[in-house]
Amino acid sequence: MKILASGDIHGDTTLVKKLALQAEKENVDLVILCGDLTLFEQSTKNIVGPFINKKKKVILIPGNHESVATADFLAELYGATNLHGYSVKHKNIGLFGCGGANVGPFMTDESEIMTLLEKGHEGIKGMRKKIMVTHVHPSGTMMEKFSDFIPGSKSVRKAVEKFKPDILLCSHVHEAEGIEERIGKTKVINVGKSGKIINI
Repeated sequence: MKILASGDIHGDTTLVKKLALQAEKENVDLVILCGDLTLFEQSTKNIVGPFINKKKKVILIPGNHESVATADFLAELYGATNLHGYSVKHKNIGLFGCGGANVGPFMTDESEIMTLLEKGHEGIKGMRKKIMVTHVHPSGTMMEKFSDFIPGSKSVRKAVEKFKPDILLCSHVHEAEGIEERIGKTKVINVGKSGKIINI
């Protein structure tokens, strides 16, 4: 399966059009948007639609710049899936996730992050291949060192160690865009706004 994953779009519609063209050109099976789709919820126009127009299946989560209600609204409007606290199965892969972050205007506290990831994982726990999608990065990683004021999430770290997904896709720290590292057997990728093609 081929995925185009991106995060921290922050309402940049020019970037979205470019990513949608890339999704079409690369013939991806799935587009995953790892939160911060808007900039303080200023605009939701043309953030998801361009991918749908290219007939791509979209999975998204809220970041810390939009509410869960806004993510739900976008998912419902465009027939996308909000993975926040939920799971989906696509081909032979199980995906589960949690949006928000432990800082910012739409903050999700650590206990809620863990509860939502546990709830999401429950639906795909029997799957052989798993992808976890979050907005915030795990604590104790290289990504955390790229910022003095954006801490990683202890709950995301704990969930990676507990559920051992094959891949964790996140964004949040703009300066860590493109960084890949490992926690045990899990590949952790900060997909960034430019997007990342993932084959699994």
